[in-house]
Amino acid sequence: MPYCEVGKAPSSDDAALNNGIQIYYRTYGHGPTKVLLIIGLAGTHDSWGPQIKGLAGTDRPNDDESMEVDREPDGAHNEVGGIEVCSFDNRGMGRSSVPTKKSDYTTRIMAKDAIALLDHLGWKKAHVFGHSMGAMIACKMAALVPDRILSLALLNVTGGGFECVPKLDRKSLSIAIRFLKAKTPEQRAAVDLDTHYSEEFLEEIVGSNTRRSILYQDYVKGITASGMQSNYGFEGQINACWRHKMTQAEIDLIRSGGFLVSVIHGRQDIIAQINHARRLAQKLQPVARMVEFHGAHLVTHERTEEVNQALLDLIKASEMKMSPHEWTNVPKKSSEASSRTSVEREGNRILAKIHIYILYIFSLFMMALKYARSALQRLKPARVEASSLK
Repeated sequence: MPYCEVGKAPSSDDAALNNGIQIYYRTYGHGPTKVLLIIGLAGTHDSWGPQIKGLAGTDRPNDDESMEVDREPDGAHNEVGGIEVCSFDNRGMGRSSVPTKKSDYTTRIMAKDAIALLDHLGWKKAHVFGHSMGAMIACKMAALVPDRILSLALLNVTGGGFECVPKLDRKSLSIAIRFLKAKTPEQRAAVDLDTHYSEEFLEEIVGSNTRRSILYQDYVKGITASGMQSNYGFEGQINACWRHKMTQAEIDLIRSGGFLVSVIHGRQDIIAQINHARRLAQKLQPVARMVEFHGAHLVTHERTEEVNQALLDLIKASEMKMSPHEWTNVPKKSSEASSRTSVEREGNRILAKIHIYILYIFSLFMMALKYARSALQRLKPARVEASSLK
């Protein structure tokens, strides 16, 4: 099995801290262009399936010698001379190690896992693409080793902390309730679909079935195969998202890193709200390009061709050494607009705190309801014989 032992990586500064941590990975395709894919919360390496196929031209792992490599003859990878892709399971998920301490999960620590993987593969530089939490990790990685980044793609990203709190409406509340109650692959698959995709995408007819029914079966199989995420892994990755924050110094390191950035987002995303992504793109101006598609959190699956083309455009622009000013489509802000944005940001912080308080009360209510049900189930009413009533 392909594993990278983080503590044994040549450049690891945290060998003692990461002793025994193993990161499971797969590589696909061949070529001089290297792409590292970093998945998000509760995702596994194969969650990148549509992008692996689109970039490498195959979804067959390189280490799977029992299967003949099936490349698309006219695959998009030929445009840039061949691409080798690596995707992996973050710590806390899939086949990678699952530390039991929350403190072992931060986006900085997980970025160092990714750097250790580059060392293990012998990749000096790579295009780094991250989705959701994976995009937060990619940001930290780019700030830690900007000289090893060829380009940076941030898909469905937020700035962490309160920005991870989903939009508060009836649909989100319903999803939150179902997510807390989900104990089986079937229940988890049902709620994941509503979280990941837009309603109209799910209700499209494909053949004789809706896309929802087709994806539901695929999700159940996938969750059953990989297993439900452990509490340690889930709580640890949630902790990483909540504690994530990019400082101005880190933003400046990315802006001056000499590579281009794409911020790619779905407009119907209820988990990572698009305004946060737009704000990050503005901070990264002039090296960032904002790319928006009709789709939800898994816009990578919902708009596969468009997303893959956006990623290939980023690789091609980087290969051509396109200047940031040619690349960016993010307008400069005037001082008046910046002042107005600061006021709006403060208002958003206040609303976010109210939002978090409501969610906290709601989670306490759900826990109380759960324990009440358990207590009622343990209380068995005493049977009264008919003779005793005479």
